[in-house]
Amino acid sequence: MKNLILTIVFTLTAFLGYSQENGITITVTVDNLTSDKGIAAFALHTKDTFMKSDGILNVASTIKDGKVKVTFDNVQPGEYAILGLHDVNENGRMDYSENGMPIEGFGTSNNAMAFGPPQYEDSKFKVEDKDLELNIRF
Repeated sequence: MKNLILTIVFTLTAFLGYSQENGITITVTVDNLTSDKGIAAFALHTKDTFMKSDGILNVASTIKDGKVKVTFDNVQPGEYAILGLHDVNENGRMDYSENGMPIEGFGTSNNAMAFGPPQYEDSKFKVEDKDLELNIRF
């Protein structure tokens, strides 16, 4: 009986591990950063996590010549949005001026820029069956 349970657990683990490896890759490029100081951090969000918490996947990179390229691996089909931040002082959050305006660069998928905070509906995109390449402007 113990061997049967171990076999079932192993099979399920192998199956789930294999299915995640077949996810989609999303490559994000930003080429208009104002300096190489700090890091560029990106979060992949669902509608439920957008502007409320960390993303379901998070990646960060150093910046070279005002450019950065990151990838989100093994993304399952669905609807998502990406938020990006140029965290100049590397404190892990967006910094604001006294009047509430952001003082660090940021961007969203679809390059949705509006007055006020980013909106999921403007930033969302679909992941289906092909890898994606997105260019985000900060």
